[in-house]
Amino acid sequence: MEIVITALLVGGLAFAAGFFVQPILSKGKIEKEREEAQQMLSTAKAQQKELVLEAKDEAMKIKEKAEADAARMRAEIVVEQKRLHQKEESIDKRYDVVEKKNAELDEKRKTAENFLKELEDRKQQIVQKLESVAHMTSEEAKDELLLRVEKDIKEDALRLIKEVETATKEEADRKAREIIATAIQRCATEHTNEVTVSSVSLPSDEMKGRIIGREGRNIRALEKATGVDFIVDDTPETIVISSFDPVRREVARVSLSQLVADGRIHPARIEEVVEKAQKEVDKVVMEAGQNAANAAKVPGLKSDVLKLLGTLKFRFSYGQNVLEHSIEASNIGALMAAEIGADTALVRKAALLHDIGKAIDHKVEGGHATIGADLLKKLGFGERVEYAVRAHHEDVPLKSPEDFIVLSADAISGARPGARYDTVENYIERLEKLEEITNHIPGVHKSFAVQAGREIRVMVNPEEVDDLQAKTIAINAARQIEQGLEYPGQIKVNVIRETRVVEYAK
Repeated sequence: MEIVITALLVGGLAFAAGFFVQPILSKGKIEKEREEAQQMLSTAKAQQKELVLEAKDEAMKIKEKAEADAARMRAEIVVEQKRLHQKEESIDKRYDVVEKKNAELDEKRKTAENFLKELEDRKQQIVQKLESVAHMTSEEAKDELLLRVEKDIKEDALRLIKEVETATKEEADRKAREIIATAIQRCATEHTNEVTVSSVSLPSDEMKGRIIGREGRNIRALEKATGVDFIVDDTPETIVISSFDPVRREVARVSLSQLVADGRIHPARIEEVVEKAQKEVDKVVMEAGQNAANAAKVPGLKSDVLKLLGTLKFRFSYGQNVLEHSIEASNIGALMAAEIGADTALVRKAALLHDIGKAIDHKVEGGHATIGADLLKKLGFGERVEYAVRAHHEDVPLKSPEDFIVLSADAISGARPGARYDTVENYIERLEKLEEITNHIPGVHKSFAVQAGREIRVMVNPEEVDDLQAKTIAINAARQIEQGLEYPGQIKVNVIRETRVVEYAK
């Protein structure tokens, strides 16, 4: 009980103490907080005052700078206005000078015009006096002067042309002779004397009857199997074989020779021999093509190209074997290309194949140069080789040095002594045609073909043709001969203008 009472007393005392002590403690805390607030307010007012002072200072600085900039700009404006004023004064002075000069020029122009008018009047007076003295008008004198000047210019031009032409020809001839001589002396080939007609010799005329056979069955079988014509005429112990295809003609020649040697001649045997001869000739053709490629140093040709190339072994042009001619042209062209630094491999290939069109020209229409070029294009040869072949007869313009070399090598091989020959009829016809072409040129009196048609001497009328026109006639004659005549090598056109004066002493 006592314990309870004691506890109650303690609790009451504690409550009383808290009731009276708590307000005292709260009042002290409030005072403290009020002091802190007053201190913070004082600090804020001090900071505010400092910020105001700083803002005033900054505003003062900005004002001072703006006033300085304004003053500087006013000074610059004053300077610029002064400069513009000076410039205006200078322009005004210059304008006055220009006006003064224009006035002076106008005065001088008027003086010059008056002077020119006086000169023109004097000129007219002088011209009238000259016309009365010379008994001709000014237009007539002008024409006379122009004629004399034209004549002098023509003579000077002709003399200059002759000098340049002579110098150029001498240098070109010297260099060409050097290159061609070097090429030819390093490339020696045999002269040809073969003919274009195939014939087979018989042991006796009795063999002709056996070849013809009963009712002509044997010769019909031969013609059917070979595709050629057999001509059996009065020529003793000889049968002539005719065909546009040189390979067929060779097959027929080999077949007939074997039949004559064997003696057994009948249709079955003929077919057997022709078949065997065809294989032999095909083998010879391939070997000839391969040998030609080796001789010309052109490796890598395909078999179909070698076969066409070998076919030229049995083709002749003016008595010259076309395959031998192609090999010779290839070697000559390669030597010429090496001399001038051109593409030797290209020249070898193009020169070797330049006449390949002749292997099929009996089957395809057109010139052999175009046929050969189209054939090489189909076979996949390069454009430069194909163009060189197409241009070797100048069917198209020559473009590269290799084109010129191929053309020259072809001409050299065909024109060398002993390379080609012609029949008397064709020879006479060509000479007559040559003279006829030049005789139709205006101013030509008479033409004479000399040196086996390699030179044409053209006599002109000296009263109608002067030296300059003689040169023009030579050029025109050369062009007309190139266009209207086919010939091996080249033809020299020699125009002769001669004046003879004859007088008799009595």
